[in-house]
Amino acid sequence: MKFLNGASWRAAGAPTATGWSELKAPSLAEIEKLAEEAMARLPETFRDLAEGVIVRVDDFPSDEVMAELGAETEFDLLGLFTGVGMSQPDAGPRTGRLPNYVHLYRRPILDYWAEHDETLGAIVTHVLVHEIGHHFGLSDAAMEAIEAEAVAAEGGADRP
Repeated sequence: MKFLNGASWRAAGAPTATGWSELKAPSLAEIEKLAEEAMARLPETFRDLAEGVIVRVDDFPSDEVMAELGAETEFDLLGLFTGVGMSQPDAGPRTGRLPNYVHLYRRPILDYWAEHDETLGAIVTHVLVHEIGHHFGLSDAAMEAIEAEAVAAEGGADRP
């Protein structure tokens, strides 16, 4: 039996079928660990400002979140910031207020990963920075600069 492009696939350094056959999709805990590692690579001032923000990993956004944001499918959101952002007028500490959360959605992240030429770690870093950036009211340019610093700290595995 002959497989189309099999020789060029192996020449590119791809894992053997045996290597892939042993792998499983990353669990919620493994995605959380990737997020923890990504956070450790972010600039210290950014990490300090994010103190108290809770990162939660779920398989999918809730039905309520989907309806509120008008998402067409459960794969439309990779992450979400919920809470009171630092740029909002009443951002200071208050009694009885729920904590700020960054939600990472495992299955949509894995689906995105399968469809793009990026590492899973780079995608998790991007979503984490983007959602925490909403907490601070940062511009897209500022978030890109923070993400670039995290990528450089990782060893330069840049996003396409």
